[in-house]
Parts: sequence; structure tokens; C-alpha cells
Amino acid sequence: WDPRLPEPPFKGSFDGVQMHAHHYRENTDFRDKNVLIVGIGNSAMDIAVEASFVARRTFLSSRRGAYVLPKYLFGRPLDQVGVNALTPVLPFAFRRSILTAMYRIGVGKIEDYGLPVPDHKLGEAHPTISADFLNRIAHGEMTWKPNIAGLEGDKVRFEDGSVERIDVIVYCTGYKVSFPFFDEKFLSAPDNDLPLFRRVFRPGIDNLAFIGLLQPLGAIMPLAEAQGRWVASYLRGEYHLPSLRDMEADIRRERARMFKRYVASKRHTMQVDFDNYLYALRKELKAGAARARAAGFTLPVRPVAQELEAAAA
Repeated sequence: WDPRLPEPPFKGSFDGVQMHAHHYRENTDFRDKNVLIVGIGNSAMDIAVEASFVARRTFLSSRRGAYVLPKYLFGRPLDQVGVNALTPVLPFAFRRSILTAMYRIGVGKIEDYGLPVPDHKLGEAHPTISADFLNRIAHGEMTWKPNIAGLEGDKVRFEDGSVERIDVIVYCTGYKVSFPFFDEKFLSAPDNDLPLFRRVFRPGIDNLAFIGLLQPLGAIMPLAEAQGRWVASYLRGEYHLPSLRDMEADIRRERARMFKRYVASKRHTMQVDFDNYLYALRKELKAGAARARAAGFTLPVRPVAQELEAAAA
């Protein structure tokens, strides 16, 4: 809900329309115009594809390359390709080698589509998924450009020295993680970073849980559903959290692993692997159930009704 624009802003001034992807609704406003999409994530791909059907020319500008994955590979949804019961326990390097081979067979070389070679390996950045982007750019319906060097009225200069006349710029540059309902001194996420135990619990705050505040390599809804069941078990007293010290140690391990693997970016502060996350959550639920049993299934948070009764008394 809180759009993030390029920081620092690009040099110069622009005479045309500038907007964030957050405010994009339909492509009719792009008809017969030169449109520049800034970014190379999922929103950038989707908007670029829609713009390419009505715009005079469509450009896509990014600082780095990305692996663009199709939604289906070998006739199956992408997040189901190669997944089985052993996936969470296989070394990541081994899984990446298989995924890279599949990518080369199913997609080919990304540079053959006119896109730059990524400066990272597959799996070291959140992938960009699009069913139509590679087809549209391969047919010349859009053009990739490097990062913007400056804005010059109705023109945009790029870092390779090229200049294009542009009518509309759409910034697909992500969002700030912010909580307008919390006092900033109580809880905030500077640089989109909010350390949480298994991406749900904030150590030391026993009556607050986050659902869906993570970015998986895969679908988010199954993980949010699993988190919801976990929180429900916690509120019923059927699951107890580890000690504060153990939670903080677990957070440090997970963050070290995440920051070692992924490209340094505000986009990768809440990254998880789909299967590994569910596997770890199931193990934690079992361990927490044993802690709850040993403690006599006491409620970790006092129900509101009891609080009101106590206050009335």
C-alpha cells in the first residue's frame, strides 16, 4: 500500500506522466504513446505486456538482468515442477543445478531475447514470472533499456547513452513495508527488514502475529494458510513458542542464510523457500506441541473476555 520510488530520484525533470504501478488500472491510457516501464519484477513484466498491445512503443528499463520464468514448464505449473517429498532435504546447490538445466531446455538463453545476462545465479534473486513477456519482447513488441541516467523534458537518457522520447513512465519499484496502525517506536521495518521467528512472531511480543509477511519462491497462500493454523494452535494453547533466546538465535541463523544466498536488495529481506519453509514449520509445530503439553496447555495470551471480566471486577 506504500509505494517505493527510485532512491535517489533520477536527475533532471520530466514533462510527461509519472506514476507508480500501485496506481495502474488499465492500459487504455497508454494508447499510441511511448511508455517506459522501470523495473524487472512481476508487476513490470505484466504492465509492459499490457502496454505493448496499445502503446506506440514500449520500453523496459532495469539496473540488472533477471531470469524470466514461464508460469508453466513441461505442461505443469512452475512451482510444481520437480517438487517431491525429498525437496526440502536436498542441498540447494543440487536443486539449483536441476532447475538451471530445466531453464536452459525450456526457456533458453535470456540474452537471446534482448535482455542482459543476470549478474547472479538462478535462485539467488526472486524470479520474475510471466506467461507472455518473453514472447512479446522476442517479437520486437518492446525494447529493453539499461538504467535511467537522466530525465530531459520529454526525453529520457539511459546509461548506454541512448535517448528516447517518452510520454509515460511507470515505476514498478516495489513497496515500503510499513505499519500505519503501529507507533513507529513500537514496531517498524527500516529498509523493509523486520526480523520475525519463522516470519510470524516478534520475540518478546506474545500477542502479535503476522500472516503473509514473507516472499516465497512459490505461491504465498498455502504458506499463509499454514501460518494461520500455526497461530490458531498457539492461541488455543496447543503450541508454545521456544524461549526468547532460542527464537532470537533461530532468527539470526535464518537471516545469515538468506543474506548469504540472495542478492543484496530491499526485495530480499523476507525471502523463504516454499518447501523448506513448510517443512521447518511442521517440525516447529511438533516441538511446540511438546512444550505446550509439558506446560499443561496453558494459554499464552489471555482472551479478551477474561480481560474485560477482570477489569469489571
